[in-house]
Amino acid sequence: MRRFTRILCPIDVADPARHAIEHAIVIARWHGASVTAQHVCMPVSSPVAALAVTACVQPPVFDGAESARLRYELAAAVPWPTSAGVDIDLALDVGTPAPAILERAASLHADLIVIGAHRSDCSEYLQLGSVAAKVLRKAACAVLTVPPRGRQTSKLPFARLLCPVDFSAPSLAAIELALSLARDARAELTVLYVVEMPQDDAASEASPSGSLSDRTARLRHERHALADLSALVPDPAHELSRLCVRIGHGTPYREILETAAAGAIDLIVMGAQGRNALETLFGSTTNQIVRRATCPVLTLRH
Repeated sequence: MRRFTRILCPIDVADPARHAIEHAIVIARWHGASVTAQHVCMPVSSPVAALAVTACVQPPVFDGAESARLRYELAAAVPWPTSAGVDIDLALDVGTPAPAILERAASLHADLIVIGAHRSDCSEYLQLGSVAAKVLRKAACAVLTVPPRGRQTSKLPFARLLCPVDFSAPSLAAIELALSLARDARAELTVLYVVEMPQDDAASEASPSGSLSDRTARLRHERHALADLSALVPDPAHELSRLCVRIGHGTPYREILETAAAGAIDLIVMGAQGRNALETLFGSTTNQIVRRATCPVLTLRH
């Protein structure tokens, strides 16, 4: 069973809604993991008169009053009373946020990054140019993206989990992790497979004139998918408070989001197709879910 051992949680000390660390602590407690709370300080740009260009001057964040102030603010962002029993350390880095986060994750051998989408990262959904989205596209490890408090509908600790499955290797790894998290949280888990149907096909299926052979083929496909889903869930799954295996129909990301909203889901656990999936597949299901979900999304690479 997959377990997390080292969690990295980048924090913007200027953002009052620094709640991603709360999610990192919850998962760390379940898995016995350590947490590194990181703040990245941007280099200061200053003009160089002789060259008529702008140069980056690195501020002395590792000594003096500025270092002490940043470390104090970073420490203040950690909810220490609720972190009892969790090993937490602080890291100050200088650089562009996304590359600095990825570099720190690599140096720590982090197996999970928990990152909040800053309010400026979001209008209706997470923008692809945001720090969170850049980290999500490039990270070699799992990433938990936490929406801003203002649009978040989930609660801690997680009580309801959703795991969409398409039988790819990453999604099979995701269901294994989802089962583990559901047991740790004593949470309900819904495992969902979506039979992809364009709108025109869905309309024809609902029509009395729809092809009988098409409907028969679809039902056969659903039966096989349901049997395969049930086979993924081991016998000890009865330890869960509730386990639901279901089939959906339509555009996958819409069906997943609708299922999450209808079920008041607190966490979506899903696989991503390869390391650069979100970078190369602009309209991928994973990308759409992460951008639009109002609950945290744990994206797992195989």
